[in-house]
Amino acid sequence: MVAVTLWIASLCRQDPSYGGWAYVRRIDGETGAAAIKGAAGGERRTTAAKMSLTALTEALEGLSDLPADAAVTLRFSDLDLASQLVTTDGDYATAEPEAWTAARAAVAARPVLEMVPASPDEEANGFLAAWAEFGLDTSKSRGTFKAAIPKPNLMKFPG
Repeated sequence: MVAVTLWIASLCRQDPSYGGWAYVRRIDGETGAAAIKGAAGGERRTTAAKMSLTALTEALEGLSDLPADAAVTLRFSDLDLASQLVTTDGDYATAEPEAWTAARAAVAARPVLEMVPASPDEEANGFLAAWAEFGLDTSKSRGTFKAAIPKPNLMKFPG
């Protein structure tokens, strides 16, 4: 069975509200450029909840080339994310119903998914935060967007 680890991060700045997100995925036990991929993006007029849910959805949709029963370990920095996904009337569900519904559907499509909060000390957090910041900054001038993280950058991922 294929096993993969995903890392996600997001951030949002208020007034005006710009947000960014990023994810990296690595197929466990494999090395080289084919084993890793990632993307980053951002939006204007958004919320922290939406950016967190978007990072999750984009990361899980980024597994479309892998079998549905692939074992997925998701490492995330938003400590409220896992608890919000099991609450039908929580803050994320009421504040961002469309993003919440998309995230719940993406989670449901992955029967073997383990969600693990990322330690603040993990080196991967700095890499992802930098790409989420890139998403936030780029959204200021381009609006909503998504772009692949270039392979040379991904090969430096410390996760």
